Amino acid sequence: MDEPSWTMGVEEEYLLVDRESGELVVEQPPGLIERVAELRHGQVSPELFSAQIEIGTGICDDFRSLRADIGLLRLAVTEAAAEYGLAPIAASTHPSARAEEAHITDKERYRALAADLQGVSRQLIISGLHVHVGIEDPELRIDLMGQMTAFLPYLLALSTSSPFWRGEDTGLKSYRSAVFCTLPRTGLPERFSSWAEYERHINVLVRAGVIEDASKVWWDIRPSNSYPTLEMRVTDLPTRMEDTVAVAAAYACLLRMLWRLRIQHLSWREHSNFLVGQNKWLAERHGIEGELIDFESGELEPVPRAVERIVDMVRPDAESLDCVAEIEHLRTICQRGTSADRQLATYSAATEAGADSSEALHEVMQTLIEDTLAPPAD
Repeated sequence: MDEPSWTMGVEEEYLLVDRESGELVVEQPPGLIERVAELRHGQVSPELFSAQIEIGTGICDDFRSLRADIGLLRLAVTEAAAEYGLAPIAASTHPSARAEEAHITDKERYRALAADLQGVSRQLIISGLHVHVGIEDPELRIDLMGQMTAFLPYLLALSTSSPFWRGEDTGLKSYRSAVFCTLPRTGLPERFSSWAEYERHINVLVRAGVIEDASKVWWDIRPSNSYPTLEMRVTDLPTRMEDTVAVAAAYACLLRMLWRLRIQHLSWREHSNFLVGQNKWLAERHGIEGELIDFESGELEPVPRAVERIVDMVRPDAESLDCVAEIEHLRTICQRGTSADRQLATYSAATEAGADSSEALHEVMQTLIEDTLAPPAD
């Protein structure tokens, strides 16, 4: 079997806020997206809500290029937003915004989506990280999609950035996940034995007129409808850029590890969505501070210990893809915490110092603004 190209692409969805107050913008200023496009060659697009903006990297052959693309795009959005007194935040929820205050982007596709989803759509002021990895053979894409689901909860735990919602501590590290699952055709994917079986399922919905095409299937991992890639969508959006790159590296290396098993006529043991879904919930709830079920032993295992195993397991793949440093950074995330951990710590420190809830949330917002464009810490 020919080895896939393992090319990569990343999409990040930012929330736009007032630079001073940290409040979510109601209407995106006219010309902002065009200004970002001028700075970075058009790799930017609107999202469902006017307060959102999405960037997409080019097709990258290595992690050096991926890191450069993400960094330059974050910089372009930051510089363009600053011209309007705004700033982007890379987080999956705004700590205090209320959905009813946001406006749908004035484009036909978004109006149609809002009309279809009705009240559910009004809750979707959430942002995610999507990682594409090039796997040209469709049969291999389907096979690896099924095997990869077991690892998705660990990627989610490493990326959590949405502990607050409407000004409240939700008790979850990834509240975005709880909001997103209210949509149809989300969550863990079905298991398919072949590309033809996958297409048959999609075509049932297309022929019935329920969806236009597979792009309206929003599973945690899916074959892209536009590119020969397997797209990972389960994760929150990390606030710090180096965390995004590390999560992308982990995803690519895990896929390559599964490919290595396949060419040896082996495969990762698949588990039911019932069991993997329980691990996903534990990741949503506790992030890296929690424990997930190790299905081999049947016991709960601290996430940092599991991450150590993953780092060791994919080392040959990290060496092949030249991303050993990025994979090692997963340990750093476990040691210093995710964006969700930092947000909660900032809020707690502010309230302990005498701030009320509104003032503490403002401190959280300022931290998010700073961390979104922070240089790598290691």
